[in-house]
Amino acid sequence: MEYRDYYKTLGVSREATIDEIKKAYRRLARKYHPDVSKEPDAEARMREVNEAYAVLSDAEKRAAYDQLGRGHRPGEAFRPPPGWDAGFEFAGPGFSGAEAADFSDFFAELFGRMGGARGGGFRMRGEDHHAKILLDVEDAYAGAVRQIALRVPKIDSQGRVALETRTLNVKVPKGIHAGQIIRLAGQGAPGTGQAKAGDLLLEVQFRSHARYRVDGRDLHAALPVAPWEAALGGVVPVDVPDGRLQVRIPAGAQSGRVLRVRGRGIPGEPPGDLLLEIRVVLPEATTPQAKALYETMARELAFDPRRTS
Repeated sequence: MEYRDYYKTLGVSREATIDEIKKAYRRLARKYHPDVSKEPDAEARMREVNEAYAVLSDAEKRAAYDQLGRGHRPGEAFRPPPGWDAGFEFAGPGFSGAEAADFSDFFAELFGRMGGARGGGFRMRGEDHHAKILLDVEDAYAGAVRQIALRVPKIDSQGRVALETRTLNVKVPKGIHAGQIIRLAGQGAPGTGQAKAGDLLLEVQFRSHARYRVDGRDLHAALPVAPWEAALGGVVPVDVPDGRLQVRIPAGAQSGRVLRVRGRGIPGEPPGDLLLEIRVVLPEATTPQAKALYETMARELAFDPRRTS
């Protein structure tokens, strides 16, 4: 996927006001609209212009795009990092797959689920807002109350995008999983004509963890074991987010073997499993005694790890 510079497409600076962006769009639309243009690539250029305008004319999408795109050049290979949009508050239900398909893969990857059409009316319930938040996997085991800060893009008095921050205390239920929505009633856009405010929908994702990897409700982790534990078997302690387990290592276990501990993943109905990948760790031969032990093993075990039959 290639990075797209929407400011270059419209021919405006990154500090352009919303009025300058609208003026540039109208100028390019007169030049490339297929109904009036004589340019050979008018239809393709008009799609590019429409896509750039869809992002830069929307305060929310523009703020997120600005943060993501710093330091990138048009046409270079690009992939947004995981969780890049976490902490941004967006309005609206988002673009459907068909709507996002009208634009490039770059647009669909970034904005396929973000704020879409606005509505109006004399008495209308407020629009729902949504945001992605990052939690620690430990929160799913016991539940928690977490303070989150959301960045809310606004248009300032000069017509430029500015970010405001609002802070909320969010109750995280035990057993929450990635992709689950926490609904905060009345925390979306205010209603009109005394109608109720919309809700704020928080999509949960988990932060990268130094030890655990989350897959649905299953939890994956490495289990380091000593060579004698792997060869002879035994019971070893394993720390998990909600305490400590005793796990039995089968005799003859090799690195890469996965042990499944049922029901000790993320809580739920049913709970997930804990999957432990065995990694045999060798002691270093840094002392005369350690070297002598390895030399004895080399002589007496007659073991060739490269033998295939």
